Amino acid sequence: MNHGSGYRRLNRTHEHRKALFANMCGSLIEHEQIKTTLPKAKELRPIIEKLITLAKRGDLHARRQAASALKQDKYVERLFAILGPRYKERQGGYVRVLKAGFRYGDMAPMAIIEFVDRDPNAKGAGDKARVAAEDNYES
Repeated sequence: MNHGSGYRRLNRTHEHRKALFANMCGSLIEHEQIKTTLPKAKELRPIIEKLITLAKRGDLHARRQAASALKQDKYVERLFAILGPRYKERQGGYVRVLKAGFRYGDMAPMAIIEFVDRDPNAKGAGDKARVAAEDNYES
């Protein structure tokens, strides 16, 4: 019997895996494109698609469910304010996984996971704003 093989364990405990995917979902929501290993990207896809579906619903219960999965309010706000309305008419398939060769150190297969119809300016925008704010603070 092939019980208990419904997902990749990724050599992590349940709590570690849950935290890993919460952080990866947050990074994907913030930057709209991230580079990770192929197995992690394939496991992340159904999680982030369910969050987008919650954002399309947009009610209070959906917001609370997303908040329990994401752990940071800024990601929940971006999910419901930007990504939910963007994919309102789309019937699934919100993210794509592209193979991106192999990592130099350990030859792990790498992948890029990104939103379909993503905003190219979103990648690194938060970091640029943070650096600009630090420069203004120092002057």
